[in-house]
Amino acid sequence: MRALITIDWGTSSLRGARLDAAGQVLESREFPRGIMSVQPGQFEAVFNELFGDWMQAPGALCLISGMAGSRQGWQEAPYCPCPAGFAELGQHLLWLQADRIALVPGLSCMADGPLGIPDVMRGEEVQIFGALQLARRDSATLVLPGTHSKWVQVQAGRVTQFQTFMTGEVFALMSQHSILGKTLDAHGAFDEAVFLQGIDQSQQAGSVLHHLFAVRTLGLFERLPAVALSSYLSGLLIGEELRTQALSTDCTPLILIGSEALTLRYALALQHLNIDCQSQGAEATWAGLFALASFYLAASQ
Repeated sequence: MRALITIDWGTSSLRGARLDAAGQVLESREFPRGIMSVQPGQFEAVFNELFGDWMQAPGALCLISGMAGSRQGWQEAPYCPCPAGFAELGQHLLWLQADRIALVPGLSCMADGPLGIPDVMRGEEVQIFGALQLARRDSATLVLPGTHSKWVQVQAGRVTQFQTFMTGEVFALMSQHSILGKTLDAHGAFDEAVFLQGIDQSQQAGSVLHHLFAVRTLGLFERLPAVALSSYLSGLLIGEELRTQALSTDCTPLILIGSEALTLRYALALQHLNIDCQSQGAEATWAGLFALASFYLAASQ
């Protein structure tokens, strides 16, 4: 197989891995050079500076996923509409250098309803397909926690639908820029018991907009210490996200994808609600890009 270079170029960080013929990581690099740190027109120069030596290998093939394909990135790669699998992604690769460097397009879907509201992802699609490869499954519900969490449905190897939740961003806004931040200690250690209290409260009747105010009053009346309030807030918001899902206790395990710190709280919440789940980390990205590259190479022969 040709030398394979895989890149995950996000908003705030840039990661790359050089893979062998079996998809195993031979070498990896990580830099604080997300797309927001790169001036327009300088993406190729940054790429060559950081990964140019890898691209010297004869026949090197590089696939780049993430925000490098956004409107603010190297070049805009139009979204691939769902339902989509490897075949559709392979057909929508945006080649920066023919048969050498390509941007993975990301996915879009339209929600049911009169407005047909669109939803999008960039970078998560390769994690999804990589996680399925690692789990040896072609159908699953997958959850990708983060600033903008994704809940994804995959059937027969194709993403059919997904939803984005601004859970992480709302947590940051509420804890840093709202009245709640005057009461809680944003640097307090994670308190699992208090976090699960927030999960339980989120499952009760009533609006999350009302439940959120309790983060302030529980502190005012010293029902919870300031150091524990951020854990309670986290539980409320993640619990609200889970409350909207049709979760079943007798289905195959959900797949969580992300760093240990990101997936830990979701795993705790799901287990607390008697929902089986399994977690995968950064290896899902490299596995997904390797599988997509393998599909492209097989189709181009």
